[in-house]
Amino acid sequence: MDIIMVRHTRVGVPKGTCYGWSDVPVADTFEEEAANTKKHLDDIFKEHAPDIVFSSPLTRACKLAAYCGYDTPLLDNRLKEMNMGEWEMQKYDEIKDGALQMWYNDYMHLRATGGEGFPDLYKRVSDFLNELKTKEYRRVAIFAHGGVLLCAGIYAGLFPAEGCFEHLVECGGIQRLSL
Repeated sequence: MDIIMVRHTRVGVPKGTCYGWSDVPVADTFEEEAANTKKHLDDIFKEHAPDIVFSSPLTRACKLAAYCGYDTPLLDNRLKEMNMGEWEMQKYDEIKDGALQMWYNDYMHLRATGGEGFPDLYKRVSDFLNELKTKEYRRVAIFAHGGVLLCAGIYAGLFPAEGCFEHLVECGGIQRLSL
């Protein structure tokens, strides 16, 4: 199964803001970024369109899916970004939580206060992909988030968990994998 994963475009929140499950707006540059993403997808799908399209239910993913011609993707909560709990919508340098420094030191294993950790996100994404593998689709498009694409890349063996952030696809970028 050919899986085309698309990361949402840049968001319209101040730099350094912690957001994950928060439904933040897209940046003012959305039209330009989305047009570039759509062009790349059109090239990929020239021969064979996706059999099915999924999206995170968060606006930043759904809006890009719609711009690219997929107004009614199947929404799946497992495709949301990591839940940052009590830190959501705060500037990282203004978070008054002693656990933040511990999380910075071991973010691959620890949870955000009241939220998730990378293992939780990986489990959600793995559950989604395990279910997807039971289907007969030849090509699938998924509109989601950076953390979701990282988890999928690890799952598919594109790169190891250690150092995975070196493989983070830019906003509006595409990651392709095969299951």
